[in-house]
Amino acid sequence: MTEKVLGVILGGGQGSRLAPLTQTRSKPAVPIAGKYRLVDIPISNCLNSGIHRMFVLTQFNSASLNRHIKNTYHFSHFSAAFVDILAAEQTVHNAGWFQGTADAVRQCMHHIVSHEFDYILILSGDQLYQMDFKEMITAHIEKRAEVSIATIPVTAKEATDFGILKSDDDHIITSFTEKPKTGLENWISDTGAEMQAEGRNYLASMGIYVFNRDFLINILDSNPEEKDFGKEILPRAIASSRVLSYQYEGYWTDIGNISSFFEANLGLTDDLPKFNMFDSMHTIYTRPRMLPPSKISNTILEKTIIAEGCIIHASKISHAVLGIRSRIGKETVITNAYIMGTDRYQTLEEIENETTAGNPLIGIGDRCVINNAIIDKNCRIGNDVSINGGDHLADGDFGSYAVKDGIVVIKKDVVIADGTVI
Repeated sequence: MTEKVLGVILGGGQGSRLAPLTQTRSKPAVPIAGKYRLVDIPISNCLNSGIHRMFVLTQFNSASLNRHIKNTYHFSHFSAAFVDILAAEQTVHNAGWFQGTADAVRQCMHHIVSHEFDYILILSGDQLYQMDFKEMITAHIEKRAEVSIATIPVTAKEATDFGILKSDDDHIITSFTEKPKTGLENWISDTGAEMQAEGRNYLASMGIYVFNRDFLINILDSNPEEKDFGKEILPRAIASSRVLSYQYEGYWTDIGNISSFFEANLGLTDDLPKFNMFDSMHTIYTRPRMLPPSKISNTILEKTIIAEGCIIHASKISHAVLGIRSRIGKETVITNAYIMGTDRYQTLEEIENETTAGNPLIGIGDRCVINNAIIDKNCRIGNDVSINGGDHLADGDFGSYAVKDGIVVIKKDVVIADGTVI
């Protein structure tokens, strides 16, 4: 069955809500959980579901994403499996950028249809979840649907941020509204006793779709002015075609902004995290790196995830995620933070030269205090630096760092001088 499915992962637009993390990289390339990239999540879900042919559609800052996919997803020469990048390109038929999710698929369709498939699975590149797509595709086939939309029960407070739909007793969608602000009582659905007990009475679109091949081609060709799946193509399909709601009740979160990104990462440090990285049935695949084990000296650790290759001398780290090759100096205290790590180690000669010149090394120096912060890759945080995020800080971009919802984001590759207080 899954050999008849082709996956398409939407890389998203400029990713302005995740800025400054998307300042030099596309949204799917943003590091998550210390060692992965966001794009690894939908790709891993596909691979675990037996879907081995995928395209990733992107157009902004795609160099690091291209490099990651090239270095990560290698398949046997005797296999039809692939993960390929399709970047926006000028052609004789189109000279512009992708104008929306549906337009991106439409512009790439001449590449997509060169492969054999009966069903196309369309995914977002900025969500955190573990889902077996085989079950959704089976339901799609059994219900003779032309389109299936993965849905998740949400509360009334959450419903205003999603496309909300209603379905009949056979789970065929009858109506759809995009981010309703009023009249929510008209959109209550029977989501099941367990979901209703949690106040999750509304069915929200997860941005995960299964289309029959010919149906997708026809609806995109017939409506060239319609650029977006959620706002235009799907409401049109619901009005005239058989569209199935496939209800999913596991953990799922949309990594749409800095606060949701921060919460999703720190949530991984919980004793029983909602997103289970230790589930052997749902392996998360990423680039294999030949890194040494992490080395920790005289550090109190509490609810902390530490990736490979770290050198840690901090006095205490609590509720934090440390990415690959993180270097943390002596007497430093880190709480509620995501340290993304570095792309390389400095040599002993470099360290000696930088220290002699009085320059901060790559990593975090001695006697620092870091709280409510994201430290992007390859930053040089000097000694005695204090970074204390919280509601007392105004949002804004301040050059070497930005503040979003009280979270301090130190930008990639910046240098923070000794003694700096943020």
